[in-house]
Amino acid sequence: MSDITQSRQVAAAPDKARGLPGHATVGTNDLDAASVFYDKLLAVFGIGRVLVQPNRAIYYGHRTLEFGIIKPFDGRPATVGNGGMIAFEAPSRSKVDEAHATALAAGGSDEGAPGPRGENGTGPYCAYFRDPEGNKFLIFRSGADAA
Repeated sequence: MSDITQSRQVAAAPDKARGLPGHATVGTNDLDAASVFYDKLLAVFGIGRVLVQPNRAIYYGHRTLEFGIIKPFDGRPATVGNGGMIAFEAPSRSKVDEAHATALAAGGSDEGAPGPRGENGTGPYCAYFRDPEGNKFLIFRSGADAA
C-alpha cells in the first residue's frame, strides 16, 4: 500500500484520537514583543500562559503546553522556516475571522483572508497570516461550527 493511500485511510478514520502535535514552538528574537502578540492572539481561543521561563520562553495552553515562543537555544538569531506553517483549529468560522483580525491588529500580516477554500468553496474555512517575525499560521474550521 502506498504512503498516499495509507494517509487517506488514516485521515478517513474520524474515530481515532489525534496523536500529534504535543506542542509546537516558533523562535523569536524579541520575547517581550512576541508575548504581546501571542497573548492577544491566543486569548481569542481562551488560551493563556501556562509556563514562563524568564528571558527564554513562554508556553501557552489550556492546561498543558500546546504552543510556545522561544529564544533559540544555540543563541543564534531566530529565523523563519521556508515552507513551515503552524495550524490552529478553531471551534467556529467566527473564531477564524476573529483570530485573523486579532493577528493583523496586533502587528501580523495577511497571507490569505478568511473564507472557504477548496473546489467551489466546499473545503474548510481558513485564514492565513504571519506573526511580526514572519512565522506563518493557518486558522481553520472544518465542518460545522462546534456546539
